[in-house]
Amino acid sequence: QVQFVESGGGLVQPGGSLRLSCAASGIALDSEAIGWFRQAPGKEREGLLCLGVSRRSTYYADSVKGRFTITRNSARNTVYLQMNSLKPEGTAMYYCASAYYGCSSSPSQYRYWGQGTQVTVSS
Repeated sequence: QVQFVESGGGLVQPGGSLRLSCAASGIALDSEAIGWFRQAPGKEREGLLCLGVSRRSTYYADSVKGRFTITRNSARNTVYLQMNSLKPEGTAMYYCASAYYGCSSSPSQYRYWGQGTQVTVSS
């Protein structure tokens, strides 16, 4: 059974940083592209960035370029999302997901999802 568990969310002030984790079981994260998405209340799920099997990062949201980075620890079978200079508009539920056929900005291309972790950016 494949399971993804996100953690690391919470309340942070504008300009602050958080590191989200996506721990997987039942699947090797090295074998699939891993994307991070977020969804704010009343909005569609938004693709942020993705890490391919080759460890190449692809950004889908201009708003996070230069502030967010994605990395993978193969030994821990965990992918991380480092978020710096957070803004109030970054308040959302954040999800990780895996795609068998490679990175994509479309949530429909991802087959396994975590339950999400809430990030709130507020003073």
